[in-house]
Amino acid sequence: MPSQGEIVVGLDIGTTKVCAVVGEIADDGITILGVGSVPCRGLRKGIVSNIDWTVRSIKDAIEAAQTMAGVEIRTVYAGVAGSHIRSQGSDGVAAIAGGEVTRTDVERVLEGARAIPVDADRQILHVLPREYIVDIQDGIRDPIGMSGVRLGAKVNLVTAATSCVQNVIRCAERCGLVVADVVLEALASSEAILSDDEREIGAAVVDIGGGTTDIILYVDGGIAHASVVPVGGNNITNDIAAGLRTPMAEADRLKRLHGCALGRMVSDDEEIEVPGVGGQKPRRTPRRVLSDIIEPRVEEIFAVVRKRIEDTGMLEQLSAGVVLTGGAVLLEGTTELAEEVLGMPVRIGFPTGVRGITQLVHGPQYATGVGLLKYGAQAIADDQARIAAPAHSVTRVTAARRGAAEEDAESASPKSQSKFWEWLKAAF
Repeated sequence: MPSQGEIVVGLDIGTTKVCAVVGEIADDGITILGVGSVPCRGLRKGIVSNIDWTVRSIKDAIEAAQTMAGVEIRTVYAGVAGSHIRSQGSDGVAAIAGGEVTRTDVERVLEGARAIPVDADRQILHVLPREYIVDIQDGIRDPIGMSGVRLGAKVNLVTAATSCVQNVIRCAERCGLVVADVVLEALASSEAILSDDEREIGAAVVDIGGGTTDIILYVDGGIAHASVVPVGGNNITNDIAAGLRTPMAEADRLKRLHGCALGRMVSDDEEIEVPGVGGQKPRRTPRRVLSDIIEPRVEEIFAVVRKRIEDTGMLEQLSAGVVLTGGAVLLEGTTELAEEVLGMPVRIGFPTGVRGITQLVHGPQYATGVGLLKYGAQAIADDQARIAAPAHSVTRVTAARRGAAEEDAESASPKSQSKFWEWLKAAF
């Protein structure tokens, strides 16, 4: 882990809310110090559509997190999502310099894997290793320290539209923040909710937010696929507002308080009060009507998710099933409907692996913020290891060269030459 007491901040810029999570890195983990969460109207389907509104929400979230944590926030790890996200596989090969794989060799092979043609308006967001290959041995997770001649890597490249990434960075910079890295939100969420066993035997993370549904697949411990569906909880809210003829704010309140994604879980005698539009009087409506509006949309979202997974050909490899996260999965009956549509085990993922005031982030809607925090802590640790690695590798190479030089000097020394002449005189 990085040096104790270092502060890391995850900034989840979502379609419906902006959430800032502040954590302190300790030797035994991450401690949550503060959380700031405010509504946001500056994004549409995960993409910044109004910079001023987004900047205002970021400022409010950062100020709330600073006040609670009692620290000044300067650097953040920001999340990005949207239908512009793409994923594709790539391979890389590099020679092992000193006969033993070092961190430098790993960086070179990953750099080779990312050397593929990319459209001018797109950029590579992540290079996610699936496995490494040392000579003929494959399926290696961490090759550092292994002996060999050639190092190969199979990776998954995540690309994004450059303009969308730059807009996120620009919004943060206008708030006086420095963006240390921009992270795919589904990747961050999986860092917070997935267990090592689920990664190993195969699992899918489905993050249903307000504007997008993010999908990321883990197979054999590595990330095999990532994609984004431009449908989310806001589509459910729109359906309720149109179907019940009620304002959007009231539709969202009804969804959160009385919504159910599975109609048969609602009894026929339950009723809800639906506010009218334009000063009309509220009216009583069966709760089943609300459920009948919600269920088709949620079923459609999971049908699209299943289709995306089937298209990858990895459906049978997801033995651990699906882990749902994001604010929209809090709807009653979501897990049961997901199991019916997806045909595999489903659970709701809550952030884990942190301490402190965890009750403030104990919910699937905070998975991305906590995941960005954990991603940032790991990035800092990797940077410190990278700084320390060259010194060790130079020492190793220098020692090897020194040993070889000593052998050469010994073979060329007068003592060894005199032994040779003594042997020659004795022979003749």
